Amino acid sequence: MLDRLNALYPVRYTALALCVVCALLSLFTLVGFGIGGFWLLVFTGLSILGYRDLRQTKSAVLRNYPVIGHLRFMLEKIRPEMRQYFIEGDTEAAPFSRSQRSLACARAKGETDKRPFGTQLDVKADGHEWLNHSLAPTHLASHDFRITIGGPACAQPYEASVFNISAMSFGALSANAIQALNSGAKQGRFAHDTGEGSISSWHRLHGGDLVWEIGSGYFGCRDEQGRFNEDRFKANALDPQVKMIELKLSQGAKPGHGGVLPGPKVTPEIAAARGVPMGQDCISPAAHSAFATPIEMLRFIAHLRELSGGKPTGFKLCIGHPWEWFAIVKAMQETGLTPDFIVVDGAEGGTGAAPLEFTDHVGAPLQEGLRLVHNTLVGVNLRDRIKIGASGKIVSAFDIARAMAIGADWCNSARGFMFALGCIQAQSCHTGQCPTGVSTQDPLRQQALVVPDKATRVFNFHQNTLKALQELVQAAGLQHPGEISAQHIVRRVNENEVRLLSNLLPTVAPGALLGDIQGLHAVFTTYWPSASAEQFAQV
Repeated sequence: MLDRLNALYPVRYTALALCVVCALLSLFTLVGFGIGGFWLLVFTGLSILGYRDLRQTKSAVLRNYPVIGHLRFMLEKIRPEMRQYFIEGDTEAAPFSRSQRSLACARAKGETDKRPFGTQLDVKADGHEWLNHSLAPTHLASHDFRITIGGPACAQPYEASVFNISAMSFGALSANAIQALNSGAKQGRFAHDTGEGSISSWHRLHGGDLVWEIGSGYFGCRDEQGRFNEDRFKANALDPQVKMIELKLSQGAKPGHGGVLPGPKVTPEIAAARGVPMGQDCISPAAHSAFATPIEMLRFIAHLRELSGGKPTGFKLCIGHPWEWFAIVKAMQETGLTPDFIVVDGAEGGTGAAPLEFTDHVGAPLQEGLRLVHNTLVGVNLRDRIKIGASGKIVSAFDIARAMAIGADWCNSARGFMFALGCIQAQSCHTGQCPTGVSTQDPLRQQALVVPDKATRVFNFHQNTLKALQELVQAAGLQHPGEISAQHIVRRVNENEVRLLSNLLPTVAPGALLGDIQGLHAVFTTYWPSASAEQFAQV
C-alpha cells in the first residue's frame, strides 16, 4: 500500500508538505483570529528551506528529502558525542577510552582515582599486560623522579622530571590553554614543550621550564625566506626559561607531512611568536632546509647547542625507514657528534590533525620505534651518552612504566594534559570550535578555560600520576622507574600462554652492531649494511 501511495505522491516530501500546510493554517489563524504569527514565521521559513533543498544541486539527500534531510546532518554532527556518552564502553578506546579520560580527569581534579569491584579489563584477552610485583617491596621517600639530560658536550644539563608536557603549539592550542599548561609546569617543576609554533608571550607569562621545539619552518628563528637565522635563534635559546632545544624531524600525528596554517588564522600574536607575516599562509615544509645529510644534521645540532650556551640539544622523530635512522647513528659514529637526547614519537598520533591515511597508516607505533632506537644505541655503545624520551598515548603511570621498560628514560604526554585542562575528546581540534576552549583561537570560547583553575589541574594531574608511578615502583621492589625493564612486564599472547616482554621484543647486546651482525634481528641484518652517514637514502 505504501508503494502504491509513493507512486502517486512521493512520501519523502511529506515533511515539506506538512510545513506548507502548517504555514497556510498559521496564515489563516493570523488573518482570522490575530494569533499564530510566530508559527507562521517558523513554518514559512521551513517551507522556504524545503524549496531551497529541492532546487540546490550539492546534496542528493536534501533534494530527495527536503527539510527532514537536515536531521541526518544534525545527527551526524553530534554522533561522536552521542557515541561517547551513551554507546561507548568504559574500556573501548576511540582513541582514548572513557576509563582513561576519567582517570586523567579525576587526578587533575584531585578526586579519588581508586576503583572498586575489580578490573574492568579482560585479563584473558590477547595483549593484556601487567607489571610483576615483588614480595619485598621498597619504600620511597618521594615521587619526584628525575633524570639528568645532557651529554659530554653539554654545559648546562637539565634535571628533568620523568613526566612532562609533550609538544603542542600556540595556534593549535589557545592562549589560555598555553598559560595553564605552563603555570602548572612551573608549580610542579616539570617541562613544557612549546611545539614547533615557537615561544609565544603566553609561554613566558608564568615562567615554567620550556623545551623549545624547532621544526622545518624554523618558527621563532627564521629569516624572511623561511631559512634558519642564528641571531634570532640565540635571542630565544639564551633565555633562562628555555632548558632544552629539540629539533623536530617528524611527529607521530603526521610523520613525513608538512603543514599549513591558513593566513586568516595567523593572528598578530601567532605572527609575533613564529616570526611570520600576519595574515599570510604559514607553511611548515615536510623537510628541513638547514641540512640534507645525517652528518650535516648532527653538525647542525651541535651548532644549536653551541649557540644556546651549551643547553641539552637533541631531536624528535617518528621512526619511518629504518635505514634513515641507522644512517643517523652511523653519522654519530663517524663524527663523534651525539645529541643529548632523542624523543621517539609513536604513530598513535597526537593533538595535531592530519589526513586519515597518515593518522592510520604512516609511521611506526611507539613500541616498535622506541625499541629500535634503544637497541640501536645499545648496539653501538652510545646508549649511556644519549637519553631517550617517549611520547604516544601516555596517560597513566602504567603507560610510563611500560615505556621505560621498552627503553625510555622519560615520557611526554600531550592529550593526557589536555584532559587535565578539561578536554572532552570532542575531536574538533582542527575546526576552531573546541567546546572547552582548549584548542581554539576564538576569544569567546577561550574564556571558558579559566587559567588559575586549570593550572592547578595540570599540576595535580602530574603529581598524582607520579604518585601512582611511585606505588608501582615500590610494588616492583625498585628504587627508580628507570630500573623498570622488559623483564618486569608480562603480556598474554593467547588464552593459555603469557610471555615476558624481554622474550617478545628484540634485544641487542652492547656493541653488537660494531662487529659481525649475523644473528641479530632482521631489521639490522637487512638495513644496517645499506645505511650511510653520507645520505639518508638507502645505499
